[in-house]
Amino acid sequence: MAIAPNLQHRQIAVALEQDPYEVIIGDGSLETLGDALLRIGIQSGRKILLVSNPDVAGPYGEACLNALQKAGFDVELLLIEAGEDQKTLATVAQIHDAAFAQKLERSSLMLALGGGVVGDMTGFAAATWLRGIGVIQVPTTLLAMVDASIGGKTGVNHPGGKNLIGAFHQPRLVLIDPATLATLPIREFRAGLAEVVKYGVLGDPELFELLEQCPHPDHPEGLGRDRLETILERSAAAKAAVVAADEKEGGLRAILNYGHTFGHVVETLCGYGTWLHGEAVAIGMVAVGELAVQRGSWSRAEAERQQQLIKRMQLPTRWPSLEPDAVLQCLQGDKKVRDGRLRFVMPKTIGAVEIRDDITLEEISRTLEALKV
Repeated sequence: MAIAPNLQHRQIAVALEQDPYEVIIGDGSLETLGDALLRIGIQSGRKILLVSNPDVAGPYGEACLNALQKAGFDVELLLIEAGEDQKTLATVAQIHDAAFAQKLERSSLMLALGGGVVGDMTGFAAATWLRGIGVIQVPTTLLAMVDASIGGKTGVNHPGGKNLIGAFHQPRLVLIDPATLATLPIREFRAGLAEVVKYGVLGDPELFELLEQCPHPDHPEGLGRDRLETILERSAAAKAAVVAADEKEGGLRAILNYGHTFGHVVETLCGYGTWLHGEAVAIGMVAVGELAVQRGSWSRAEAERQQQLIKRMQLPTRWPSLEPDAVLQCLQGDKKVRDGRLRFVMPKTIGAVEIRDDITLEEISRTLEALKV
């Protein structure tokens, strides 16, 4: 059921064959959350478990609760600890325990108010409670707004790798209020920009150029309100288009992993929490860019354009000091490996990528050596 248009809010359709939904973007949209749920056919009186963390619930929890209660929903707030090191089955069990205590039913909902970690764990808990109940995503970090909240990929980490335990579980609605970025630490804002750069390289060279032309792309004030909302809209639309074409990552959707294969190595071997996810992706994009240059499939000039933009966003670009053998072993344990073959999303130009599974270990070793310089 489509949401009635709001001239103040931008809307993007995630046009899935089954259970399509909307992404709403607009300042102040958090105050309309309850009405938005009513408009998509969720009846008042339904039980909602609102999951957040203390840092987010402090400034935004009351507004979220008020919006839902005003619309007639029965809401309980659960606070969990966020952070990549908390993204475990033990934390999901806390959400399950709260769902049991609140007596959530199949018609009940979970709602994630926070960043990608809260969204991933709440989505996975919803996917596995009563074999699947509805979930609403209200992202409050830039990374979650442009990436994690859209597409239904949920999960938690395993000691052997990132997001190895998970499920596809699409949200009923994604509501993005850019005003919540006002309290986001600048380091986390910049980490989210890495995913925006990703969308530019994948298929939106105009978005890439928009970022290049911005004098100060590393903070919200430097981007400005209109440019920020445009970035959110274009990134969300790019993600929505890919998800609609390939909901469960059978083919095309794998391009969204650009920079993530090497990025996950950085996260795993350096320890979860050492680098923010977006920071690891930034390093990963530089690394896979070097791999493409080494193979002769991408120009050194475009690799430099990518690296310079990432640097201007105050994001890391240097490959950490890691044992090459450990890197290769970690790559071979990645969940994107198929039939024992490593799969990389490789840049061809700014605006186009390809998926390759013919990368040799020798090529990777040569790339790791070049990254030391």
